[in-house]
Amino acid sequence: MTAPTANVLDRAGDTVGDFLPQLAGALLLLVLGLLIAWMLGRLTRRALTAAGLDELAARWRVDETLARARLGRSLARLGGSVVRITVSIVVVFAALTLLGLEPLSQSLNEAVLFLPNLLFASVLVLAGVVLAGLARDRVDRLSYQMDFAVPLGQLAQVSVLAVFGIMALAQLGVSAGILSAIMVILLAAAAATFALAFGLGGREVAKALNAGRFVRGAFDVGQTISVAGVRGEIISIDPEATVIGTAEGSVRVPNHLLVESVVTVHPPRRPGGDGDRGLA
Repeated sequence: MTAPTANVLDRAGDTVGDFLPQLAGALLLLVLGLLIAWMLGRLTRRALTAAGLDELAARWRVDETLARARLGRSLARLGGSVVRITVSIVVVFAALTLLGLEPLSQSLNEAVLFLPNLLFASVLVLAGVVLAGLARDRVDRLSYQMDFAVPLGQLAQVSVLAVFGIMALAQLGVSAGILSAIMVILLAAAAATFALAFGLGGREVAKALNAGRFVRGAFDVGQTISVAGVRGEIISIDPEATVIGTAEGSVRVPNHLLVESVVTVHPPRRPGGDGDRGLA
């Protein structure tokens, strides 16, 4: 064996001999760190469960929102998973840093410093998903009560998600100019959608309200009328509909129907007569 070859082998042996302790330490740190992360995750989940977080989530229907987002129904379990994953990432970065790779160590340090921002952004996204689901449920109920045909609940959900998404992007350091452009586009889309929603969904309501003025001028409470197969006495004339009492009960007739249809006004009942007997 020549002298240069022997020198190369000696250097390689010295390098491997110096690297093996670092590798062993990194592996040991990785195993112990992942074990600690798993234990912290379980302890966090048990603590949140004992604190009643899952019951609170079920009361506010957060569990349903999490299920729709495919995050499971347990908010306590989700919190434990977040803690476990966060600690695991820190442990992996620390183990890689222990190997002594200088270029990699600098990048890993920057990644560790960026980790809190990423965690907070993830919390914002999760909060946005939960609040967006709640907003959709509330707006869907209101839209159903107001008889809007346009799905305003879905629009509210997307709007809330967009707001929290922009906040998360800002937390991650995205340029303010880009965020401003995104906000302008979202506001313009929301305004156009709301205008379309109220233009389509509120058309029938506006039609009935406008007809109510003519109905109040043409009919009086107490009159007996027949319209669209309904005969009875006018109980009240509301802004959007007229309530008619029949033998079977009260019937709400949209005011625009009284304006557009043929309405028969019956003469008042004579004392002792039976023309409208049995009517309310």
